[in-house]
This record gives sequence, C-alpha cells and structure tokens, in this order.
Amino acid sequence: EVAFLSKERHKFASQLDKKVERELKPLKLELARFKTDIAIVDHSKFGCDQVCFTTEINPGAGFKPLNKIASGGELSRFLLAVKLCFLSEKNNKTQIFDEIDRGVGGATASAIGKRLLQLSKHEQVLAVTHSAQVAAYSDNHLKVEKINSGKLTNTKVDILTEERIVREIARMLSGELITSEALAASATLRNSSREEGAN
Repeated sequence: EVAFLSKERHKFASQLDKKVERELKPLKLELARFKTDIAIVDHSKFGCDQVCFTTEINPGAGFKPLNKIASGGELSRFLLAVKLCFLSEKNNKTQIFDEIDRGVGGATASAIGKRLLQLSKHEQVLAVTHSAQVAAYSDNHLKVEKINSGKLTNTKVDILTEERIVREIARMLSGELITSEALAASATLRNSSREEGAN
C-alpha cells in the first residue's frame, strides 16, 4: 500500500510540474521551471515520501526549495499557478486571495488580474488588493474602510457602482488627490479589462 502511494505521488508530481510550468508563462515567469522533489524517508503514517516543491526561477541557477528562494510576489504567482492547475467545471468553491499581487506591479499585476478573471469563470474569487491593475478585472467591488470614533473601531463595507469603481481605481493610481489623468487611466484600465473578460 505504501509503495502504491509513492508510485502514485511520482506519477502525479510529473503531471503537476508540466501544468504549473504552463501556467507560469502568462504570469510573467516565462523562464521559471517547477519540479516536485520526492525523497524517500523512513516509513510513517504519512507514507515513505518527503515532498518538496522546487523551482529554478533563473536559467542555470539550479533547482532550490520554492519557499527558500522565491520572493513574495513570485510565491503569490506560484500559488495562483497551482490553483489554476486544479480548475474544474464541477467545482463550487470560493477562492480567497489576500494581496496575491504583493511585490509586483505594471504588466505583472495585469497578468495576475487576467488569470484571476479566468479562475472566476469556474469558481467564486474574492481578492483583497491594493493594485489598480488587478482591481480593474473584477466584476464586483467592495470598498472596505476602518472608521475610528472615540474608543470604537468599526468596519464599513460599500458595494461600489461602476462610476465609483472607476474613481476608486483612480485613487489607487494617484493617491488621495484624484486627478483627471488618473480618472482617464482608470477608465482605460476598466474598459480594456471588460473587453478581455467578454472574450
């Protein structure tokens, strides 16, 4: 039974490695490689294998444990790649991502937004983000604010209309002072994300 489990782990590890590498390309990790390393250890109730996810982010650097060498932004993208590998039409799950875009910006943040949008076609996705590029891809926006009044702190949650979504994305781009340029950039981001979502 233990030998069977180990054999199955090796088989599925190889399949997972290929799938994750395919998902890394659209997440701006085109050169990264992913490998599930399975080492034989003493038998226990968990079997005789020790599993470690490894990566070679830069060609020629060699494979090293993912949790040791990947930056926060890279770890976030690896997590998203793995989740995308397990997509199924039959899933009725909710995936929650808390600042999966941390440590990235620009084109990489947009790539994450696109992949979250793809995931949301199969499962409900809740994303906490400070990235305008990621927020632009969302179907629904909730603005969460903490309000301090005397000795109490309350949390206020607003469901944003499309006009307020554009203003909030503009605020993410420019800070508290929302300029006409930020509003124009926000509208462009929002429109382009809506067009991609329709395809």
